[in-house]
Amino acid sequence: MRRREFLAAAASIVAGAGTAFGGNHGMVTIVEFTDDGRNKGKIKVEKVHKTDEEWRKQLSPDEYEVARRAGTERPFTGKYWNNHEHGIYRCVCCGNALFSSDTKFESGTGWPSFYKPIAAENVETDSDRTLGMMRTEVRCAKCDAHLGHVFEDGPRPTGLRY
Repeated sequence: MRRREFLAAAASIVAGAGTAFGGNHGMVTIVEFTDDGRNKGKIKVEKVHKTDEEWRKQLSPDEYEVARRAGTERPFTGKYWNNHEHGIYRCVCCGNALFSSDTKFESGTGWPSFYKPIAAENVETDSDRTLGMMRTEVRCAKCDAHLGHVFEDGPRPTGLRY
């Protein structure tokens, strides 16, 4: 290995270690909303990273199981599945605006259902192959909290069910 390659490799390792031990975790662009649903525009924020211990201190056991371990609450039991109040649904972990009551609908599944996120930037999706199925997981873009899955059996205009 030549000196230049060695120095480049060493710099990469140091940079990676800095990130792992509290350095720059990366920035993400989200759309900020007021509690009454007014769009305040796009902002860049640092992605939220906490240890399992920090999440456990912040969240109830049920919130932790769903948001951090991709668990599922029993249908027809959560405090939001039958909620009809007007407003914004925010991430339990970081407060990021995720869905508006304007896009909430009765899906009959026992979980709150929405036909689109409040802003595409505020959520991320990824393939989920757990339980022997192919699904699309939805996560908070700001903190990676598990929000559930998105299915193609929702109402117009999107045909989606988050």
